Amino acid sequence: MVDRPGFLRYTRKDPGYRSGEDRTRDFKAVELELDEAELLLQATRCMECGTPFCHGYGCPLANNIPEMNELVTQQRWQEAAELLLATNNFPEFTARLCPAPCEAACVLGINDQATTIRQVEKAIIEKAYQDEYIMPHAPSRRNGKRVGVIGSGPAGLAVADTLNRKGYSVVVFDSAKRAGGVLRYGIPDFKLEKWVLDRRIELMTREGITFELKTTVGRDVSWHYLESRFDTTCLCIGSREPRDLQIPGRELGGIHFAMEYLVAQNRMNAGEIESIENELDAKDRRVVVIGGGDTGADCVGTAARQGARAIMQLEIMPEPPELRPEQTPWPTWPNVLRASSSHGEGCERRWSVNTKEFVGNNGKLASLHCCETKCGRDEDGRSAFEEIDGTDFEVDAELTLLALGFVGPGPNPITDKLGVVKDNRGNIKTNDNHMTNIKGLFAAGDAAQGQSLIVSAIADGRNAANGIEQFLAK
Repeated sequence: MVDRPGFLRYTRKDPGYRSGEDRTRDFKAVELELDEAELLLQATRCMECGTPFCHGYGCPLANNIPEMNELVTQQRWQEAAELLLATNNFPEFTARLCPAPCEAACVLGINDQATTIRQVEKAIIEKAYQDEYIMPHAPSRRNGKRVGVIGSGPAGLAVADTLNRKGYSVVVFDSAKRAGGVLRYGIPDFKLEKWVLDRRIELMTREGITFELKTTVGRDVSWHYLESRFDTTCLCIGSREPRDLQIPGRELGGIHFAMEYLVAQNRMNAGEIESIENELDAKDRRVVVIGGGDTGADCVGTAARQGARAIMQLEIMPEPPELRPEQTPWPTWPNVLRASSSHGEGCERRWSVNTKEFVGNNGKLASLHCCETKCGRDEDGRSAFEEIDGTDFEVDAELTLLALGFVGPGPNPITDKLGVVKDNRGNIKTNDNHMTNIKGLFAAGDAAQGQSLIVSAIADGRNAANGIEQFLAK
């Protein structure tokens, strides 16, 4: 047991990353880990606030963070794991991928560095696996109800896991060769090694969940089939329609969507394909990533590992400040400058840049014609960008990756055939219980709420499972 309150004695310590030169030689995880002694000290920095904003405001899953920290300081690891798993189906995913809005809402963060909540969560779940606190526990009895889940990303897995534990028989359908959705195919291995995902899928399978892979619902399996064999179905098909950049030269070779690029590398890493197409190989090429978010950073890290000659990331928004601005006060998610591990691997970042034209030779991309912009607001209060005269410039590039976000789930055989209603953003419209306009058809995750965090998708999947349970109880 260690002394508290640690925030008066210890400073925040992050685990850091493997050295840049070493980590770009492979796709293994880049983040290091704190040893147990260091972690216990970090857990003592939790202030045990009377009103824990980390729990009630910051965490989409409402994890019981102060209580978990207290159990860790007492080295009551099994109890800590049970408490964590009560609110979070997959801590091993969120502990590696979540940007930790809980830490942004940490009360200690008002005038000091926040508690290392994400690292504590990771230590709890990994110790649970190591010491076999987590073992397959299939329900002792089934309730006779069957649920089909379309899509095996974080939302689909959360729906399946939550309902399976309550005695429902669940079948998860996915068109891919392996389960996991964006966790497997969209997230680079250097952020989430796939053995972490395989470990959980195996556990879920042993607990009674069936995975029907390489199966496209609406083509290989009809809606009539689902209706006749399941009491209800949940769409967890993600937000797959990428936002395009329709400017002159878009037809040139060498311009690709970010997910097309990331999926190809992940599939090669997994041995699903022997090699990636030359068009998607950054080796010895000048690469430009358009889009400054996490997906863009993932492209930067992947290009570095492929051996790109040079990498530049362009963002139309202005560069955020280093300190929290007044516009995003605590406990909101702060608009501050962030750098991922990928940005430390050889990347030039430019802000307030608009790409006006793709320029090519013989049908192949050769450069980007860009200009600087200033950001204002339109009459609806949304960001509006104005070109700054005399700031045009050229960026040489043989490969450009568009990481501009997503605009909804896009065309789908089931939603299109059934006439599933979508909202004005192109997402599947649902009621408070997550049911669509089609009775018995539910939707969860990015397909319904729009592009968001992994932790938000898991939370939405849990909520959808509760809505399904209420529907089936009638």
